[in-house]
Amino acid sequence: MQHNPTDQTLVLIKPDALKNSLTGYVLSLLSEFHTGLRFAGVKVVHVNRMLAEEHYAEHRGKVFYASLIDYIEGRLHYTDDAWKRRVIALMYQGPDAIKKIRDIAGPTNPLNARDKRPGCIRSLGTLAPIKDEAGNTLGERMDNLIHASANEADAEREIKLWFRPNDIPPAMQPFATTESDEHYYYRESKLFTSHEPGSACILAPGDIAWKTDFEALQLICKGKQAACTVEAVVAKYLINEKWEEE
Repeated sequence: MQHNPTDQTLVLIKPDALKNSLTGYVLSLLSEFHTGLRFAGVKVVHVNRMLAEEHYAEHRGKVFYASLIDYIEGRLHYTDDAWKRRVIALMYQGPDAIKKIRDIAGPTNPLNARDKRPGCIRSLGTLAPIKDEAGNTLGERMDNLIHASANEADAEREIKLWFRPNDIPPAMQPFATTESDEHYYYRESKLFTSHEPGSACILAPGDIAWKTDFEALQLICKGKQAACTVEAVVAKYLINEKWEEE
């Protein structure tokens, strides 16, 4: 992995860390005192299905995918108290941000983390069996407390998925932005440039968007192929919105 002296990374404090009251511990390990990195964005997110599926898009079709979606949505650790289901999303910025955060997080598998990096964040995680409806074990899910971007490309994709430009102070916005010159609405996987009943307004004239997202919306509206799905663009605008279906 090549390291950028002034890069940024996404961190998610997952539902199992929240349920086990490890938030303060995680934040203390990731503090500016220990890492030399700066907070650039932070938000408490009730993770909807669209956001979960886009975040873990690379795992679609794998045996643990459905369990992974339920995990990040908080359904596995807060089965009855839906209002407690949340994730803390953070963006860190500074020298070698990706490498520093991943070193502190430790190996993805909690067992490997305890063996190779005792004391790292993920060493406190667990492995959970994945079973089918008949009770047969299909595999394992890693409840590893924290997500950290793996590389620069993932960091850009993930930051743009979880954060709008205005969630980040202007001087710390790491990617190019542009001003929307028209309305964009979303409903049932479709985009509209005028309001439709039941649709959500994603952008209005004067709103600031990531330039790549805005270009994708323009292409999709014209029926052309974009570099990402409409859901990858839209998901961040539906975070914590009441209208969405659970």
